[in-house]
Amino acid sequence: MSTEDLPKPSGPAGGWGSLRSITRIFGHAGTEAAALDTLRRQNKPGGFMCMSCAWPKPANYHPFEFCENGAKMTLWELTSHRCGPEFLADHTVTELREWKDHDLEKEGRLTAPMRYDAVTDRYLEVSWEEAFADIAGTLNRLDPDSVVFYASGHAGLEASYLYALFARLYGTNNLPQSSNMCHETTSVGLKKVIGSPVGTIVWEDLEQTDLLMFFGQNPGTNSPRFLHPMKALKDRGGHIISFNPMREQGLVSFVDPQNPADMLTGRETTLSDQYHQVRAGGDVGALMGLCKAVIEADDAALAEGSARVIDAAFLEEHTTGFDDFAAVVRETPWADIQTASGLTEAALREAADLYMSTDKVIAAYGMGLTQQAHGWLNVAMLTNLMLMRGNIGRTGAGITPVRGHSNVQGQRTVGIAEKADLVPMDKLRDLFGFEPPQKDGMHIVDAVEGLAEGRVKAMISLGGNLVRAVPDRDLMERHWPQQELTVSVATKLNRSHLFPGKTAYILPCLSRAEEDIQATGNQAVSVEDSFAMIHGSCGHRTPASDRLKSELAIVAGLANATLPPNPKVTWDEWTADYGRVRDLIEATYPDDFRAFNARMNQPGGFHRNIAAHRREWETESGRAEFTKPERLDSLDFGDRPGRYRLVTVRSNDQFNTTIYGYSDRFRGIEGTRDVVLMCEADIAEAGLRRDQPVTMICDFEDGVDRRLSGMRVIPYDLPRGTIVSYFPECNVLIPIGHHDKLSKTPASKSIPVRLEPA
Repeated sequence: MSTEDLPKPSGPAGGWGSLRSITRIFGHAGTEAAALDTLRRQNKPGGFMCMSCAWPKPANYHPFEFCENGAKMTLWELTSHRCGPEFLADHTVTELREWKDHDLEKEGRLTAPMRYDAVTDRYLEVSWEEAFADIAGTLNRLDPDSVVFYASGHAGLEASYLYALFARLYGTNNLPQSSNMCHETTSVGLKKVIGSPVGTIVWEDLEQTDLLMFFGQNPGTNSPRFLHPMKALKDRGGHIISFNPMREQGLVSFVDPQNPADMLTGRETTLSDQYHQVRAGGDVGALMGLCKAVIEADDAALAEGSARVIDAAFLEEHTTGFDDFAAVVRETPWADIQTASGLTEAALREAADLYMSTDKVIAAYGMGLTQQAHGWLNVAMLTNLMLMRGNIGRTGAGITPVRGHSNVQGQRTVGIAEKADLVPMDKLRDLFGFEPPQKDGMHIVDAVEGLAEGRVKAMISLGGNLVRAVPDRDLMERHWPQQELTVSVATKLNRSHLFPGKTAYILPCLSRAEEDIQATGNQAVSVEDSFAMIHGSCGHRTPASDRLKSELAIVAGLANATLPPNPKVTWDEWTADYGRVRDLIEATYPDDFRAFNARMNQPGGFHRNIAAHRREWETESGRAEFTKPERLDSLDFGDRPGRYRLVTVRSNDQFNTTIYGYSDRFRGIEGTRDVVLMCEADIAEAGLRRDQPVTMICDFEDGVDRRLSGMRVIPYDLPRGTIVSYFPECNVLIPIGHHDKLSKTPASKSIPVRLEPA
């Protein structure tokens, strides 16, 4: 089979393909034409902040400051379709379990609060007052430690702050969040080595950098607005190096939809100067190779008496542990590095040469690094590489984890955290006159294990589709309905709603793009982006139903019904005026939110107080810390015949668990998601053929049979032993215990599987 037979992208990232894809979703969702005016306001001061990824919003914005993925999310959310009480009365929950995820959401916006009725197996309409009172009654019968308050990463800072306050007033720190499943490795890993749990760059650094290095991050699908600064870098003569098992179109070429000349001529910008297809789980080895080339060059420079390659002055003033790290690097053979990474010594030296010859470097990474069994070591090794030449904490240089959900980082900032020491409990005590719980709460992995063991009795979900999003899907679907209470705050129907607890509610909320009218008028909310910039957001669309409440109003309503009166806790006043909540946030986190209300609509946002950005290291040693690696891969399993490393990915037609359609144009996969992508050599060695049906079987030996049938083999350009299929379908194959060793982030980017012909 020739490479001509392999699936191919329909075109570069951006360009007419992007516009056609947006137009298709516009028609598919039945979105009203007036929603196009909403796109005009997206990611601009006075408008609303995108509900998709957490990519920053520049002060000098484009006329259309949205990307393909952000536009799809907005149009999908502002659909004219309605999933009202009539629809839910016409369909049993058992029947709806047979529907596809895409079809459930396509029914449209939820319009009224609903309670599950086990007798009829249907959701029935209730009043908000009934819902709040019934939920409160159940909560007050339960041990607070048996209740989990989950947040998806969407709700604004104001609702998130009150949600965390509600949980702690109730008596628990069980506040897991969607970062537990994606970038918790960053929060733990970066905090350990540089003292800051988030990235170190701001927008101006992007404008002045000379080299971008990507590791396990796909901007074309996950953060398309990143493509504009990437193009700007190439236009000014800079370079891009990418490390990723798949050749992703968003790292290969781009046609700028904002540039009329590019659109008319089809002129493409070639993005990656070098593209290295590292093995799944091989990033530690690749980073070791880069570090080894740098140290060898520095050793040679010392021997010759020429200028140092490493930034010795920076290392002396700001770091610790370099000598021990360098000793391990020198002792590691190139042959072992090549085996672990799947890359040649020559390829790694080529990348290292460009790194060493460039003064200002930014390293961007995504879940390809974090969702590994030793993902913390991936993050630490990348930090090692950047520290050697002083590429953290100065203009044009730094490290940037690219976050997925629009406020996933901000929710952590304002208190949605299961670890008690991450929250200023003394401030909460003084502000609200209560004794906050001091015991750490449950991580999402703990919560799933608690479900299986019967320790978790209730789950409140502020957004999200948790049953579908977490590993061990069969375990989740089996145990989720055994809870005493399940509550979901949502805009649309999703699979989690189809596994109701003994008492179960769906509470429909406003979209961020919609007006949020309270006693003092239309309310603004705020979010934090990946660069730790805070932005105001104000919706202008007419709500999908007059029975919807804002996320903040729902949180306050639940808390008001559940908790005893407290003169310092004024839920009604906070609901009437969100500015009062921002005052509370400022009082709780004064360094980060100084003059919050006055600055929230500042173009480009205002920056939180990130110490590592200023080369201040809030680590145990007070310095940036080099990490001595003890392994060359990030796996918790070994290779053996017939075992593959499965990487789960998202398509061009989805956001997290939201499936817009079945067109993954960047990978040339159309009309289906039931595929497994393999290199031709692996297909031949396994005795398989193109389009052959197979079953993927988890190859962990823990006594649990996990399998996904009906998959079709597609030849693809991938490293040997690495195969690829889609999230969330493949979650059924992931054991809940297959996670990063420090952060417990599920290791969804290297799952041991074998294939069985159908």
